[in-house]
Amino acid sequence: MKTTKEFQNLAVEEIKNRLNEFRKELMKENVQVSSGTAPSNPGKLKQTKKNIARLLTILKQKEVKIK
Repeated sequence: MKTTKEFQNLAVEEIKNRLNEFRKELMKENVQVSSGTAPSNPGKLKQTKKNIARLLTILKQKEVKIK
């Protein structure tokens, strides 16, 4: 996964695209867990949630900086 520094270098539109990708990935992982199957990588769920939070934080910082 990318680090926070690499996320900060992205443009606002790219951040929004990545955010959508991570949300889709999280939804797929949640479906796997709710259906009772064992996830292929249990740590991936936690990492995806953290990446979404990182992207939202960076996006908010950039929006405040622009205004």
